[in-house]
This record gives sequence, C-alpha cells and structure tokens, in this order.
Amino acid sequence: MLMAHPAVLPGLIDRYWALAVLDAAADDESPVRKELEDAERALCVATGTADVHAALFSARHRLPGARVLDDSALAST
Repeated sequence: MLMAHPAVLPGLIDRYWALAVLDAAADDESPVRKELEDAERALCVATGTADVHAALFSARHRLPGARVLDDSALAST
C-alpha cells in the first residue's frame, strides 16, 4: 500500500483541526462541512485507514521525530 511521505502529514493534520474548529461553530449546511469531509478523506487516504480517528493516530506516529518503537498507546496502566 502506498503511504504519504511524513512531510505531508503535518499540513493535513493542521488543516483537519482548523476546519474542525470552524465546523463546530457552523451549521450543517455550511461549506466548511464539505471541506472538513475532504480533509478527513485526505487523511484516511494518506494513512491507509478508513476512520479519521485512526488516521490521526497513524499520522501522529509517522511524523518526523515520533519514536518508532513507542507502544505507549497500547500499554496498559
């Protein structure tokens, strides 16, 4: 499966969060909603996932500087 280069991911994540904030203040008919859906779809395609939450999780772990062997999200406390 093709995956986006890690340098692309910060821009996608920033775009998603900015649109999510705008969407929270808008109604369901807002054009921001379509842009947010496009950003969600782009994140999912870039990370090879089907859910935006999984895409955000995957993208964060593929960012430059993320520890490859960090399993903190899976560790039980």
